[in-house]
Amino acid sequence: MRDRPPDHLRLLDDLRARMRARHMSHRTEEAYVSWVRRYLRFHGGRHPARMGTPEIDSFLTHLSVRRLVAASTQNQAASALLFLYREVLGVEIDHPGSRVVRARTPKRLPIVLTPNEVRSVLDRMGNPHRLIATLLYGSGMRLMECMRLRVKDVDFDRREIVVREGKGDRDRVTMLPDLVRTELGRHLQAARDQHDRDVRAGAGWVSLPTALDRKYPYAGREWAWQWVFPATRIQTDPATGRRRRHHLHESCVQRAVTEAVRRSGIPKRATCHTFRHSFATHLLEAGYDIRTVQELLGHRNVRTTMIYTHVLNRGGLGVRSPADLMQGGGTW
Repeated sequence: MRDRPPDHLRLLDDLRARMRARHMSHRTEEAYVSWVRRYLRFHGGRHPARMGTPEIDSFLTHLSVRRLVAASTQNQAASALLFLYREVLGVEIDHPGSRVVRARTPKRLPIVLTPNEVRSVLDRMGNPHRLIATLLYGSGMRLMECMRLRVKDVDFDRREIVVREGKGDRDRVTMLPDLVRTELGRHLQAARDQHDRDVRAGAGWVSLPTALDRKYPYAGREWAWQWVFPATRIQTDPATGRRRRHHLHESCVQRAVTEAVRRSGIPKRATCHTFRHSFATHLLEAGYDIRTVQELLGHRNVRTTMIYTHVLNRGGLGVRSPADLMQGGGTW
């Protein structure tokens, strides 16, 4: 939309400012801005203030009928538009209901690897990607939660990891696997040596959450606040002019896992998130209480965690097949 009038540009700026005031994540911000742009394009560039419920309904229906998007995608688009009207334009809009053709919500079981399959994938990866994937499987963290780990959030003595600002902006505690303690310690020592060199070279800064960089001006150079998995390159922050490292980009790990799964020959569409599914399933198979697994995963409702009870290694529904009960019958 290169020829957008200035009022549309101001609208998107206001949208970003409002989301940042609500401390919404950068990913959510980019997604909402993208949906508003698509909404404007769909209606020929008309300003949202001159549109309302009928235009929102027609756009959401278009996504379902013409674009064949998933239900979660349609819901995200609806949330973005509701936020725009309610929080930016100050217009109360009802949540889309029966007026909108809803995208179908299929019931999917999560893909789970067996312990041997997990080992096969990890054996075909090199560090730091192997270390990251092992942490995903051994702690149940999401990929971005692992990427955003800071040094102060890893407690070797207590064998635990504090996940900050997880999904839903909630903190939680999960386990630090004994398997990775030695390797993670070596990795952090190398990262600290690199950080010390960065500081001597006039760099060594890291971004801080909320307004901590104003409250503690030099905390961004302290070792405790550094990323556990720093990027390989130093960048200059255009706002402050400070030279700093961001955390490792998640796409590097995603590509490494995809390649390792391909080379292992496992006929499953496994991704980084599959390690989290496998973590939960294997804990339940080991007899751990579902409430404990819920806390480790950070689920709000135990019903979300219960999806893993359907993929336990006990047959279709936890019963024995009648074919296995036959005795003295024919053989294949």
